[in-house]
Amino acid sequence: MSDKKFKVVICRDLGPDVMPILTSRKELDLTIWPHQTPCDRKWLLENIQGAAGVVVMLSDKVNDELLDAAGSSLKVVSTMSVGYEHVSLDALKNRNIKLGYTPDVLTDAVADIAVMLALMAGRNTKETMHIVDKGEWANHTWSPFSFCGPQLSTSSLPISPDFPRPSSATKVERTVGFLGFGRIAQATLARLVPFGVTKCIYSTNPSSTTKPSDRSVDDALAERIHLPKGSIYRVDQQMLAKESDVLFVLAPGGPATYHVIDEDFLKRMKKTAILINPSRGTLVDSDALAKALKEQWIWAAGLDVVEGEPNVAADHPLVQEPRCVILPHIGSATFETRLGMATLAAQNVVAGILGAQMPTELVLSDK
Repeated sequence: MSDKKFKVVICRDLGPDVMPILTSRKELDLTIWPHQTPCDRKWLLENIQGAAGVVVMLSDKVNDELLDAAGSSLKVVSTMSVGYEHVSLDALKNRNIKLGYTPDVLTDAVADIAVMLALMAGRNTKETMHIVDKGEWANHTWSPFSFCGPQLSTSSLPISPDFPRPSSATKVERTVGFLGFGRIAQATLARLVPFGVTKCIYSTNPSSTTKPSDRSVDDALAERIHLPKGSIYRVDQQMLAKESDVLFVLAPGGPATYHVIDEDFLKRMKKTAILINPSRGTLVDSDALAKALKEQWIWAAGLDVVEGEPNVAADHPLVQEPRCVILPHIGSATFETRLGMATLAAQNVVAGILGAQMPTELVLSDK
């Protein structure tokens, strides 16, 4: 039996529950970045030499520079992320290197964050929490419409034959829109059903024109999450912008979706609309969104991602907007989800090196 060991570089310690997946394998020789900080690029380029596998994070750029440093021994790159914008797919494909990633396990956590952001943005939590944090609550006396924002759940005023309904009466129906309609979007929609949402519109490909919706697929989803038949359907971008009361941006990043939410899109939205982005910062033009909020083209925004993150300082235009709630990319930040991601990342690199089936491989021939 061969006693050859395969070198594996780990760009972050994966924790006591997951590291044994790697340390218990006698076939592997591990080189681990020893700090709980982003892996130093110089360290990575020096230590990747002769490696058969590498486990990277979103902050680790996998490009020709890194692959040249690794040499011909590299068999697999495993990223602890569902996104892979930091990885040059063409470079891996050209060198016949496999790529593992961590989809699915993030679905519930990100869907939870999406709904949380919709509630926080719509109900003005940034403005109102600031009042409490600064000790200024006593200076803001209650008034009939103070601190109000658009309600996520559906409601209607009682009907009285003796009094006409106000012209701006609360709508009974809420239309939620999705730019991208994959697993996370559908899980988000399912969470909104108990709020009374009964109408969903979506666009699956932001760079394309409208295509006929597959009614059987949409109706099957509606039935599964207890919505009426015909309540889910595909529209083009213009209709998505015009009709959405809350718009969830849940599409992948990359050149095809860069700044798909731009000034023209935002100008088409309702003044009471709320924009939620828990996916990729590059999908939204930050300057255009800041302008839309400042000039009140839309009501509010809730973001878990911002273009250029983490370099988002206190003077960033979106940070300055009182109706823009921003979280520091914590969509997957639950103990359960991060454990699942780390586990898949470790299993993927082991399988890729030893020639076994990787639990979640991104098949590069399809890209």
